Amino acid sequence: MAQAEIGLIGLGVMGSNLALNIAEKGNRIAVFNRTVEATRKFYADAGELQSQIVPCETIEEFVAAIRPPRPIIIMIKAGEAVDQQMELLKPYLETNDIMIDAGNANFRDTMRRFDNLKDSGLTFIGMGVSGGEEGARHGPSIMVGGRQESWKRVEKVLTSIAAKFDGVPCVDWLGENGAGHFVKTIHNGIEYADMQMIAEIYGILRDGLKMGATEIGEVFGEWNRGRLNSYLIEITEKVLKAADPITGRPIVDLILDKAGQKGTGKWSVIEAQNMGVPATGIEAAVAARSISSMKDEREAAEKVLGLPNVGEFRVADKAAFLKDLESALLASKIGAYAQGFAVMSAASREFNWNLPMPTIAKIWRAGCIIRSQFLDEITTAFTKDPDVANLIVTPAFARMVKESDGALRRVVSAAALGGLPVPALASALGYFDSYRRGRGTANLIQAQRDFFGAHGFDRIDGEDAHHGPWGSGLSA
Repeated sequence: MAQAEIGLIGLGVMGSNLALNIAEKGNRIAVFNRTVEATRKFYADAGELQSQIVPCETIEEFVAAIRPPRPIIIMIKAGEAVDQQMELLKPYLETNDIMIDAGNANFRDTMRRFDNLKDSGLTFIGMGVSGGEEGARHGPSIMVGGRQESWKRVEKVLTSIAAKFDGVPCVDWLGENGAGHFVKTIHNGIEYADMQMIAEIYGILRDGLKMGATEIGEVFGEWNRGRLNSYLIEITEKVLKAADPITGRPIVDLILDKAGQKGTGKWSVIEAQNMGVPATGIEAAVAARSISSMKDEREAAEKVLGLPNVGEFRVADKAAFLKDLESALLASKIGAYAQGFAVMSAASREFNWNLPMPTIAKIWRAGCIIRSQFLDEITTAFTKDPDVANLIVTPAFARMVKESDGALRRVVSAAALGGLPVPALASALGYFDSYRRGRGTANLIQAQRDFFGAHGFDRIDGEDAHHGPWGSGLSA
């Protein structure tokens, strides 16, 4: 029997779908699950794809079924479980075999695993996979980090299973060690921001304009045919129009307003802060999810504080305001993407990854959750100027920000006056206003820091005096 081209451990939802995708694209794959019954069921349900699948019930059998050097995808819960699985595998592997963590791993864990394997003869790939269950089955966006020779061993298989945009596979090698998982983390951070901004617009339509879910769905459907065309806008329309089979009411109206999170958004914020890069949209989105989880506290606070006493939310021209909402959402999305790419640029320098920004934008154009129409424009912008400091100062995006700035300002103002929370939209406006202002207010902060801590400051006139006269009579 011919050996498998690749192996996969972990036949949960993502692992099973990824394995079927690999088999369907003509690649022979060996599969193994800790629970033998899961392996048997997976194989039994594989139908006509069984001829491409080698079901294995022991680690020894599994490893022997794969052509050396053996690439083995580990698709299990991130964290300690991955380390344990790697330790179980290592005694059966040979020089140049490749363990591939395809879960939502913290990139620092990935870098640690590379270091731990450096003298073992084995190697590692940290592989970000985006697209959820559907993407895993029919074509995800794949972000690969590791040694380039390891990438070459799996390139054919991964290229065959990745999503395609105009025939171009949405997969590539992005750099050494943790590069792939870092890029996936930032992808998820942008996803958090994007989802929060959409939810805030939904809140304005629901609570401000008093529109029903189906009508709001129509609005998002219209926007999806224009500049906001994207996967998240597309599914927002579908979600809002879906009816509950039990009551017949819009299902979204029956869902508890507590958002879950698995950590990647928080990791994005932590790393942005570590590198001193503002990612205010992602920060606002992570904080909003945390507040959403405090359901009991929020209900208690409403009883004590009440909702803002601002009267009825009114707009003079509903059609014009809907256009403002569309433009405001576009502007805030641009801000979130710009912040995400700025964080990746800083990480690229810090970890010597040389992350290819145009390539990252390209592989996000299909398959992944944040795929959207303007990723093509981001690709073009970074191709023309790969080292640009920030996406929003490139000609195309500077023009879009200028065109949508007024709408974002009006929407945030209307929401604030109407007592409707829009932390992510407001963060985008604050980000644009701060980034574009050559003379800010941090001079006062530097003066305060020098006053209480003698931290010093630089002067605009270049004079060689770096402390204020706080200790003299002039300070009075």
